[in-house]
Amino acid sequence: MGGVIKPRIHLSQAAKLSRKPGPSLFAVTGTSHFSDMVREARRQRRVVDHATTDWIVVRNRLSMLGSRNKRLVGEGLHELSLRLGFRAVDGLAERVIFREFYPRGLTALDALDEATLGTRPSMSHVTARQEVETLLATLRLPLDERGLRRAAARAEWFAAQDTPLDLHEIIA
Repeated sequence: MGGVIKPRIHLSQAAKLSRKPGPSLFAVTGTSHFSDMVREARRQRRVVDHATTDWIVVRNRLSMLGSRNKRLVGEGLHELSLRLGFRAVDGLAERVIFREFYPRGLTALDALDEATLGTRPSMSHVTARQEVETLLATLRLPLDERGLRRAAARAEWFAAQDTPLDLHEIIA
C-alpha cells in the first residue's frame, strides 16, 4: 500500500487563515478539509499495516530573495507542521537553469561537463545541483546503502511487532 501522494496545494488549502490587523496579517486558525483528509489516510494506513507515513510538505519555487510573504508562509507552515505532524522542507528555488534543463531532457544531477551541457558549466549549474542534493538529503529517502538498510530494518520491526515473544529465547 506504499506510494507517494503528490498533491499541489496552496497554504490556504491546508489551513484556515484569518486576516487580522497588526504586524502579523495572517494566522493559522484551524485545519482544512485537505489536511483532515491526509490525517485520515495516515490513520487508516496505520490500522491496515501498522506503518507510519512520513508526510512531507515541500515548499517549491522559492524566491531567491527574502520577503515578508516568504517568512509568513514559512511561519504558518512551521505552526501547521507542529499541529498536524508533517515535515516542512524547502524545495527548489525558482531558477532559470531548471527551465533550460527541461527541453534538453537534463536534470541538475546529470554530468556537469561541456559534452552533456553543450557549454561550459556555470555557477548556476553547480548551485542547482547542490540545491537538488540538499533536497534529497533533507527528504531522507532510502537512496543509498545506509538508507536501504534503515528502511529494511524498519520494515522488519513493523512486521515483527505483532509477533509474541518466544519465552524459550528469553528464559534460556
